[in-house]
Amino acid sequence: MDDLREGLNEVECDLLVIGGGTAGPMAAYRARKKNPNAKVILLEKANVKRSGAISMGMDGLNNAVIPGHSTPEQYTKEITIANDGICDQAAVYKYAQQCYSIIEELDGFGIRFQKDENGEYDVKKVHHMGTYVLPMPNGDTVKKALYRQLRRARVLISNRFMATRLLIGKSGRAAGTIAVNTRTGEFLVIKAKAVIMCMGAAGRLGLPTSGYLYGTYENPTNSGEGYAMAYHAGAKLANLECFQINPLIKDYNGPACAYVAGPFGGYTANSKNERFIECDYWSGQMMQEFYNELQSGNGPVFLKLNHLHKDTADHIEHILHTVERPSRGRFHEQRGTKYSEKMIEMHISEIGFCSGHSASGVFVDEFARTSVAGLYAAGDMASVPHNYMLGAFTNGAIAGEDAIDFAEEVDFDDFDSEAVALERERVLAPTRREDGIPPNQIEYKTRRLVNDYLQPPKVTAKYELCQQRLAEIRDDLENRMVVRDAHELMRSMEVASILDCADMAAFASLYRKESRWGLYHYRSDFPDSNDEEWNCHVMLSKQNGRMTCEKQAVQPYIIPIADDEKDAYYKQRITAQA
Repeated sequence: MDDLREGLNEVECDLLVIGGGTAGPMAAYRARKKNPNAKVILLEKANVKRSGAISMGMDGLNNAVIPGHSTPEQYTKEITIANDGICDQAAVYKYAQQCYSIIEELDGFGIRFQKDENGEYDVKKVHHMGTYVLPMPNGDTVKKALYRQLRRARVLISNRFMATRLLIGKSGRAAGTIAVNTRTGEFLVIKAKAVIMCMGAAGRLGLPTSGYLYGTYENPTNSGEGYAMAYHAGAKLANLECFQINPLIKDYNGPACAYVAGPFGGYTANSKNERFIECDYWSGQMMQEFYNELQSGNGPVFLKLNHLHKDTADHIEHILHTVERPSRGRFHEQRGTKYSEKMIEMHISEIGFCSGHSASGVFVDEFARTSVAGLYAAGDMASVPHNYMLGAFTNGAIAGEDAIDFAEEVDFDDFDSEAVALERERVLAPTRREDGIPPNQIEYKTRRLVNDYLQPPKVTAKYELCQQRLAEIRDDLENRMVVRDAHELMRSMEVASILDCADMAAFASLYRKESRWGLYHYRSDFPDSNDEEWNCHVMLSKQNGRMTCEKQAVQPYIIPIADDEKDAYYKQRITAQA
């Protein structure tokens, strides 16, 4: 063994924020602004300067509710319909009411948003019903601007520490976390009066068609540990059967970004140059139509820009090749694809959990509170549907302000010290072995099985067989996995979370005996929706050491949805004209 040290330190803080991507920094910043005397720690397994899904920036806001272009009521209605009605509107409505002030705040940080010739925000229409997309000309500066604010607010940042389990106090409240240094293997116990989890999507669940473990649609460092930690802490997770599946560039680990090209006249087309769906905004039903076209005699499917003026196509190319994923330009250069000349072949991404693009996540209310007292969640791992980057910023701010108020009213909760010893033993067990299976092999096998058995369309017999195979992998993970250094130790913890997420994906999918959300939860043996029995949330949790599911009613709508509006997202198919 090398690069591993023995060590256990303990620190205290009023508020612990786990995850340094988008929601986490905003939560920590807002908490410090509201209570400058509070001790706030931001914990990140990499480095906050370049971590999370926006590590390279972002090309725009997908869900900006800006006065004069849209209203919170319109947005709440759109998201409810896009999410097949399974939506507690309070959290969506609160986001919609507060996100404009967040845009203004980000503008004050130096992050610029595109404006028209009158100096107004230049909002674009991509969604089926409303107008919410706001381009960001200098979107590559987001993390730098955010980091400056953290330093000014004197937030305490602990880089290179990976949280592995939450500590739950004797009263049942969140009491902190156990973390491991990803460079040395030393342990850190952080006692906290409140905890906010902002650990991103479960982006390394399915396996990309390339077979490359880190060639994922989502940021590959987001391996689902937030979902796993919440589960083991007893928190409820909502609708994990609603998978994230997105259109992407064939053979490239990134979105084709039809929503970016759409306002300029680009669209998704089949091999006959025909547009087959009216709206390229992501929804489960849009993905179902995409899948149907891909499997038909009209496939493959393409992003079509070569009908546009060369200057327009080149402008779109510049946007997509300079922000968020600069490797996209190099990929197309090697392949000889020029947007103004050729259509770009598209495909379907691997599955994952991500409320940012669907609805699966740790269940939270409109204040980002989970079902465990003192524990909050925000960003792509929380259950507010169709969150995206602005949702992470907004709900992170909401979480930070509510959590710091909660921390002011309570003291540290005692926890069982034996929990720390047990967790150290669990994490370090692979380092005690002389030989065995390395983490990357266990991860590859897990994710290949996810593709083989869990990728929709969903089939009951395949899911049940997958559960058996995953149990075999868990036996390997717990008894035969070997770790040789601190880097592999981090990978071993990530693969444990990936396996937990795969188990939860299978369990929740088998529980909901209907089809809903288009391709996200299409069950071949239950092909129809059944509102009478399943117009509800499926809540998954750990009870008495076992995985369980239960139904929870959708809260009464704040914004009513008319009967003739409910199926708007199911009417986007463009039929051939005589």
